Amino acid sequence: MKMKTINKLYVPLLLSGLALIASCTKDFEEINTDPVSVGQEQYNPNYLLSTAQLNYTGSIDFAYETWRGNLIYAATMMQGMSSVISYWAGDKYMLNEGYTAAYWEKAYPDQVKYVADLVEFTKDKPQYNNVHQMGRIWKALIFERLTDLYGDIPYFDAGKGYYTGNLYPKYDAQQAIYTDLLKEVDEAGNALSTGGDAVIGDLVYAGDIAKWKRFAASLMLRMAMRLTKADAALAQTYINKAAGKTMTDNADNAMFKHDANGGRVTQNRNAQVLLGDGGQENFYTRWSSTFINYLKTNNDPRLSKVAVTKLYLTDQTKGQNPGFVTTASVQKGMPNGKDLSGTAGRDVRQDPSYTDFTDYSSPNPGMLKRDGNTFILTYAETELLWAEAAQRFGIGGSAATHYNAGVTAAMTFLAQYDASMAVGTNDAGIYLAAHPYVAANGLEMIATQYWAHTITMLDFYETWSNWRRTGIPALVPIVYPNTNTGGSIPRRFPYPLVEGVSNAANYKAASAAVPGGDKLVGKVWWDK
Repeated sequence: MKMKTINKLYVPLLLSGLALIASCTKDFEEINTDPVSVGQEQYNPNYLLSTAQLNYTGSIDFAYETWRGNLIYAATMMQGMSSVISYWAGDKYMLNEGYTAAYWEKAYPDQVKYVADLVEFTKDKPQYNNVHQMGRIWKALIFERLTDLYGDIPYFDAGKGYYTGNLYPKYDAQQAIYTDLLKEVDEAGNALSTGGDAVIGDLVYAGDIAKWKRFAASLMLRMAMRLTKADAALAQTYINKAAGKTMTDNADNAMFKHDANGGRVTQNRNAQVLLGDGGQENFYTRWSSTFINYLKTNNDPRLSKVAVTKLYLTDQTKGQNPGFVTTASVQKGMPNGKDLSGTAGRDVRQDPSYTDFTDYSSPNPGMLKRDGNTFILTYAETELLWAEAAQRFGIGGSAATHYNAGVTAAMTFLAQYDASMAVGTNDAGIYLAAHPYVAANGLEMIATQYWAHTITMLDFYETWSNWRRTGIPALVPIVYPNTNTGGSIPRRFPYPLVEGVSNAANYKAASAAVPGGDKLVGKVWWDK
């Protein structure tokens, strides 16, 4: 094809005489460029942003790490969900090294690689300023979760093997990572320009610069609050930088709208797992009794929206679903730390709460749509963090005002799952009137609401991180034989064993530096 093209171009030129040779020489490179090939000049980096955003919601490999990290471990350790399936190790505090390694093993190739390439490719190219800054912000989001789960991790050199030739990056200290993450988000948010390049690859905010700026400030606030006990001075510096710039209502919520038509690649990851695509999660996984009892005891209007009973028949072979019940009074969570072993004290069928599996509360089907939203960061989280900043440091205004706004948003955002799940502002107001903010108990009230809200977001990674930072709510550890932690709730994921082979020297040094050891009971730097 190329030879025919060249011949067609050159034969007329040769016949026209020597006078045109100079012109031919001048255009030589253009003439000999394959018009259908893609080089750096033609490549559009927006596609890298799209891929990094999709993969942050979970692996295209059938929600691999979402299933293992977010649900099997974080959801049950935080007593948001409960399961009696034998391989759900989280609320038994057992160590399944394949499951705890899952996030690391998927995040580096599926998230870090693409976003690092985006940032490097667009660096020092003014025509790509906005997508470059969005890449920096998204990269910080990705690494915040990674370092929260594991502690010291490859960061500064990670994902840059093509550019630097370093295929064995060292593990950077979490303190240094967080310092750089805060700097990156602050700088990138400020550098976004409404007069710059239009970003067409943004699947979260559709290129809306104003929303991205508020997202960056809200992410910076969350990162800063993670350091309240590890580095209060640095935390306050960036809390102050975020003041007046964060999300203003639920319309600013960062969420990824999935598409059911792409199958496993594009569908909602939590939905795939909890609908039972890979096992019996749809029947044997339920809301935890801790979570349901909290909503029920406080007459919380979210209860009748997020929880349903009678979702599945006991005899699944009939393939029938007679409907489900949303009535608040009949909702019942399943206790954590139970199984189907037949052993007294462990088998859920011998628990006093048991009547039938269909009587335990499941997530509302509106939360588990294959084309539904994955929530990434919300206005409710932001306002609750502002309430804590005001209560803890006296920054950002009235703790009560932020608390009320946060709780209201945490209730009303449910409509973004499905219109049928909407909680009205009046109902939220009634709840707040019955449970007014009390400064003396402020930190406990704020962190407990944050726990409940992130559970309803199905972002159990964030639930676990904020719980480790605050210790609130005071979850009662389960009792189960031969736990890996001696009966305490895990604090971090151990490093993947494969790192001991592929990046041995760096892995060995990092493992030795973990406070408490490279175990489930070890701690990350900010976990004081």
